[in-house]
Order: sequence, then structure tokens, then C-alpha cells
Amino acid sequence: MASEAAASVPEKAAEKLDSTDQIIQDVPANQPIDFVTLGMFIIDDIEFLPPKPPAYNILGGAGTYSALGARLFSPPPLSRTVGWIVDQGSDFPQHLTDQIDAWQSSALVRRNPARLTTRGWNGYDAAERRAFRYATPKRRLTVDDLTPPLLQAKAIHLICSPLRCQELVKSLLARRHAAFLASKRDANPDAAADADADAEYARPLIIWEPVPDLCVPGELLNCTNTLPLVDVCSPNHAELASLMGDDGGATHPATGRPDPAAVERYSEQLLSSMPLQSYTLVVRAGEAGCYVARNGGRRKKMVGGDDNSSSSNSNSNNSKKKTKKPLLKEHGLRPDMDLEALFANLLRDEDGCVAREEIEMDPGLGRWLPAYYGAGYPGGDASDKVADPTGGGNTFLGGLAVALARGKTMEEACAWGHVAASLAIEQVGFPVLTVDEEGRERWNGVRVEERLAEYRERAQL
Repeated sequence: MASEAAASVPEKAAEKLDSTDQIIQDVPANQPIDFVTLGMFIIDDIEFLPPKPPAYNILGGAGTYSALGARLFSPPPLSRTVGWIVDQGSDFPQHLTDQIDAWQSSALVRRNPARLTTRGWNGYDAAERRAFRYATPKRRLTVDDLTPPLLQAKAIHLICSPLRCQELVKSLLARRHAAFLASKRDANPDAAADADADAEYARPLIIWEPVPDLCVPGELLNCTNTLPLVDVCSPNHAELASLMGDDGGATHPATGRPDPAAVERYSEQLLSSMPLQSYTLVVRAGEAGCYVARNGGRRKKMVGGDDNSSSSNSNSNNSKKKTKKPLLKEHGLRPDMDLEALFANLLRDEDGCVAREEIEMDPGLGRWLPAYYGAGYPGGDASDKVADPTGGGNTFLGGLAVALARGKTMEEACAWGHVAASLAIEQVGFPVLTVDEEGRERWNGVRVEERLAEYRERAQL
């Protein structure tokens, strides 16, 4: 996507930007958005243990990697449904601009020549534990940074502390709802009250990735208070263990690898804080894959006694509210009353149907799905395939979020996530995008659809 000349900033947008910010690339107001992230854009420098050479000036940041996960499953024109924000400083390299443009996504690009681009230093030890620090001042995103089309995204990815997540979600939902109603009024000033527009309003899916530093026991209460506000909470196995007070990181003491039993135990403990189904816990466990857990639930459904009339009754009840007529004109019981007929009439509506409650049970969910480069990988030892795990978890959540936004099941969404993560960790930096002779996209020479089909067969989805 070619960058356009610096456009003038609308008055309302300018209030949210620094005085020296320029919008280089905006998102059209009528562009539908499936996915957007409030994760930051960062330029990464990565230093590995010798003899592996360091890598400098590469795309990075949780926002960028999550956008990659969504973009992998969004060839043009679907690529325009992937939204993210790129803040450029005076030091922004041209080769990164070219790489971003090639994605043809709905990136909101802002340039500020008075500051440096947010940069991060990454270092790994022998156990592949990553150390990270900011090398330049960071520019954290807020809900106010979302322009109208990005604000109406179907799925929104957040990476933050529990308290900040609460703040962001409440602000996001309030602004989104108000903006939706305002757009309806602008489109049709003669329309009825906001109550009619409310019927068309849809709440976004909220995908929350807790920040590692605050996955500690002291934040457990804040975390449980945040869970009802989100649809998916996704720590990794070490973060979940730390949150539950286990300094061992939910790893097996003999192998140092993720311990499935510990992950399941801590997931059950966290789910127990939410007795009713309200969110899904997706624990990312590296080479062990991910564990998906959700409480079951129950809901009541009123059904008619006559299958042939239940549909018509439902339609008539939706169209207008009926006034219930009294079944008895006289009070009290008489010796000659037919009690069976009396109780039948008490349950019968005006159309003669006996309504009853039917309980629908959701058994919940508890399932492991293997990593693409994990157990069962058909190519043998998968460890040689992983060049750099940086951003794999963020990319996983981008793939998962866009799948949910497009109506996929949670298990299928995790499959998208694992395939996306596999392409993020095969090299240092981001996978290479090319187009083959048939006009189909390939990432690292691979068609994403083919890799997904292979994974789905292996995972028995």
C-alpha cells in the first residue's frame, strides 16, 4: 500500500494527536474492520547468544505481531479488514515502510518528526528466556487513538494490566456505542429514537493478553474482576502459574518443559472464580500447544407444547406484546372443579399452547491443541524449525481473534492461531510475503490455507 502525502488532520482527530503528529495514512470511514489491536508498534533489536548474530531494525511490538496473525489469514481484499496503528518517529527506516505497505492492511500511520520511534532491546539466555527493555520512550495507545472505523472492529486485542484492561474496555464500549448511535443519526436524521438503532448494535469481541510483569498473586483479585469484561483471556503457562503463586512457571521439574497437569490445575482454579460461563481461558504453552478452558453454563428457553405452532407463536410474540387474559373469572376453589383442567389452563397461553421451560446445558470446554511445531509434527524434530520465538504468542492471538470475528469456533480459532504462530517463529523478524504465478499469497513460500488444512487433520478438527 503506497503511502499518501501527509494529509491535513481533521479538527476532532487533531485534538487527540501531538501538535507535531501527521496522519500519513488514514483508514477510510466506510472500511469494515474485523480486527484491531491496541498493542504498540516497536522497532526491535534482538541479541542472541553467540554464535547467532544479532538482528537490528526489524518490525516488532505486540501490536505488529498480532496484526501479522490476522493478516496471514486475510489476503486482499480481506487485508483491509485488519487494523492497527503505526507511530513513526524521525528515525523510521524506509525498508520498514515498504514492508508495512506490502501488507495492504488498514494501518493508521502517524508520523512525528519531533520524537524517536518506540524501540525495544531483546536478549535471550540459554533457556530461551527473553529479556526486554525499552530503548526509547514508548508511546502507549489508548481508546482515543482509534478512529471511527477502527473503533467499530469486530474483535479487539488488548495487552495490558488487569486494571488498565478494565479502564480500556469500559471506555471502549462507551465510545463505541455512542459513535454507533451518532453515525445512525447522521445517516438518517429522520429515523426513530436510539432504541431502534440499538437493535443493530453489536458488542465487540475482547481478546485480553495480560502483561507478564503483573501476572503476580497480588493482581489475582484484579484479574478475576476483569474476566467478566472480556471474551478471551490468554496468558502463557508461566504467566498463569505466576499469577496463581507458583514460581516454577508450570514447568515439569525434570524436563523444564510446560507441565500440562499444572496448566490444567491452575486453569480450573481461575475458572472457579467465575461459576457461570462468561469467558474463555486460552493458555499458550509454547511447544506444548495451548489449553482451552471454559466453564459450562445453562440457560432457560421457553418452548410451546405444540411443535407446529411454536414458530408462529414466537413470531407473533416478537411482533407485539400480548395481554394475558385471566383464566378464572371467579376466585376460590369449588367442589365440582376439574383440577387437571385448571392447572392445564394456568399454563396455556391465548393461542392454546402450554409453555414450559427447557434447560439448555453447555458442557464447557477443556482441551489441548498441539503447537504446529510441537508433538505430532510430521517433519520429525520441530526444534530446528524455530529460529526465534519472539512474537509467537502475539501472532497466535491475532490469528485467533480474526477467526472468532469471522464466526469460527474456539477450537478452529486456536488452529488459526497455531498456524499463524508457526510462520512468525520460523525466522528472525517477520515471514516473507510473495505472490505466486497464480496470484495467490505465500508466506515463506507456504500457502497459509494448505498449512491450516494439514494442521486441522493432525489435530482432528
